[in-house]
Amino acid sequence: MEFATGAMSSLLPKLGELLKEEYKLKESVKKGIEELEAELESMQAALVKVSSVPLDQLDRQVKIWANEVRELSYAIEDSLDSFVTRVEGVEPTKTKIKHLLKTARGELTKFKARHEMANDIKNIESQVRKIKERRDKYKIDDVVGNLATTTVDPRLSSLYNKVSDLVGIDKAIDELVKVLSDGVEMTDMEVGCRRIYTISRRDGVI
Repeated sequence: MEFATGAMSSLLPKLGELLKEEYKLKESVKKGIEELEAELESMQAALVKVSSVPLDQLDRQVKIWANEVRELSYAIEDSLDSFVTRVEGVEPTKTKIKHLLKTARGELTKFKARHEMANDIKNIESQVRKIKERRDKYKIDDVVGNLATTTVDPRLSSLYNKVSDLVGIDKAIDELVKVLSDGVEMTDMEVGCRRIYTISRRDGVI
């Protein structure tokens, strides 16, 4: 399942973490993250559906779309991990002056990281929007839904035919009845049974 949904399972919780106040993101960025989170959840559900269909039965466009979503999920997760590391990775030193300098550099690093994250979110939203448009254009959900529907073997219907509907076995049945009523040897009975079996196999009855 992990391969089927890419990095979605770990990515979605990380997006939720970014909404916390400690990261001090702008409200516009938070709103973008919330919308992104909702769309990625929808894509994750679609990927789960895709994974339920045998690979050799998947439409080529569905395969391309699924791979794009997976690759994008890994790219987004890398971007989030980089941001969190830059924001949380600053450790104070023991010397007061060094600590102040370190803090100043740290705040500058965090400011740059937040600015870059805002731009990253915009770029990610643009990529997600394009993938969503392709999903709608190629009707991915409909295609996957149709493929996932269990196909009934047409031969099964013949197993439930009425005896009156079966064609071509009357003669074999008459021969078997004659064999049984005449009290012939077992070998002749086996011949009659074999004929019924052969005809039934030929006509798809068994």
